[in-house]
Amino acid sequence: MIIVLVVDTFDQLNNGTTITAYRFAQSLRARGHTVRVVSTGDAGPDKYIVPEAYYPVATRFAHSQGIAFARADEQVLRSAFAGADVVHLLLPLRLECKAAKLARQMDIPTSAAFHLQPENVTYILHIDKVKGLANGIYRFFHHIFYKHFDHIHCPSRFIAEQLQKNGYTAKLHVISNGVDDDFAPPQAPPARTDGLFRILMVGRLSPEKRQRVLLEAVARSKYAARIQVYLAGNGPCREKLMRQGASLPHRPIFGFYSKADLIALAHSCDLYVHASVVEIEAISCMEAFACGLVPVICNSPQSATRQFALDSRSLFAPDNAQDLARKIDYWIEHPCQRAQMSRAYAAQGDEYRLCRSVQKAEAMFREVIVDHQKRRAEAPGAQHRDIPHEAADV
Repeated sequence: MIIVLVVDTFDQLNNGTTITAYRFAQSLRARGHTVRVVSTGDAGPDKYIVPEAYYPVATRFAHSQGIAFARADEQVLRSAFAGADVVHLLLPLRLECKAAKLARQMDIPTSAAFHLQPENVTYILHIDKVKGLANGIYRFFHHIFYKHFDHIHCPSRFIAEQLQKNGYTAKLHVISNGVDDDFAPPQAPPARTDGLFRILMVGRLSPEKRQRVLLEAVARSKYAARIQVYLAGNGPCREKLMRQGASLPHRPIFGFYSKADLIALAHSCDLYVHASVVEIEAISCMEAFACGLVPVICNSPQSATRQFALDSRSLFAPDNAQDLARKIDYWIEHPCQRAQMSRAYAAQGDEYRLCRSVQKAEAMFREVIVDHQKRRAEAPGAQHRDIPHEAADV
């Protein structure tokens, strides 16, 4: 198949949407498909560059989150779409809205993904206390974008349920964003002599991720004097978190890591904490437990990540640093149980491997193409495009 992915940011692997797009593109290409990408950023093979859009306040804020807004260029889009079998759009933003409209005009099958959780928007803007606002954003996204699609990719059952609750009637394909095979337990545990207990948290340093709750929990821990926290990621809360962490016996170590370095860091740590209160899936948590790290996850009703907890020892109450401290202390005090659960979580990681997700995405694209062809066949006087051979076999 010739598959076109449309997403505002593709080169900066600093958020779940971009990482998903990049890895799906690489994996689909490895399976023999032609994958074209329409995005801002640097030129590359099968990369169709559109300019960045600048908005006085929004652009500055987006850059602080490591993302960019794209401006649609019809000529670039037409070039990317020429001969395509399916166009897949990852966000409900201006580029994707115009790309979807053009693809329909060109009679090309389209699908969409739901990666921008409304709760992320409300928490980042500090308006999460406004009752009903998140549901309003779900419905707004549907009105301006998602109502035009018959097939929507949902990274988790949680987000699919949210869409159903808010009136989305398209077929919802629950497909995990997937874990790369390189994220796996170490062949041998690292040799350490410093006596420190290492806790890792990976994610954008922004308010809804709640790294501050982890730092407060460490301060409350009975074992604070021997805990070293690693915060992997960038974001607007970095300076504030550095100031908060300065009071701990061991200051948190901040960094933005390559994949290889992140895997090495995960292998050197003892526990993973995911404190975020809103999350569509959380690739970072999946990658951590695929490496054998036992996670402690925020049990937030706005987060899909809690689905990965194998028992209550891996859950803590939202924004409750004392409860998180108790869970951290438990895992420090019970190394044998932690070793046992490490193997169980690594096995769970194998259930979410990227290769499985890509196979499901292929099936979704084929279904999109076949459904599109059926609709065209039912339209009187319509000219028929050929169905790709592999799609015709569905």
